[in-house]
Amino acid sequence: MAKRGARPGAAEHAPPCPCGSGLPYAGCCGRLHRGEATAGTAEALMRSRFSAFAVGDADYLLRSWHSSTRPARLRLDAGQRWTRLEVVDTERGGLFDAEGSVEFRAHYKEGGRPGTLTEHSRFVREDGRWVYLEARPD
Repeated sequence: MAKRGARPGAAEHAPPCPCGSGLPYAGCCGRLHRGEATAGTAEALMRSRFSAFAVGDADYLLRSWHSSTRPARLRLDAGQRWTRLEVVDTERGGLFDAEGSVEFRAHYKEGGRPGTLTEHSRFVREDGRWVYLEARPD
């Protein structure tokens, strides 16, 4: 049964989540950005942080950063457009872990030119929730 007042096919026209899940942004990383949910795994947090860069949500990025490494403020580059995420590998970071890492490639365009950022991000739990700690050296 369709929800009363919902437009037929509205979900099909909702913008997809930048994290690459295939789900609509509002029901995927948007829930985390709005504070309606928290990331259950380190990978989920990393995906939500990529999406925050893609949609320009600096507040979420700061909220999801560990208190010991969080900058006082964050200024996003308006000329940089994050376009695609590839998760290369994950180590731990599951539901019952206290730390984990995710290796990924984040694709972007800047000044019309494509670029790629490759990183090993380290995540830990702080006050029971996953937060970004730092980029791990190779």
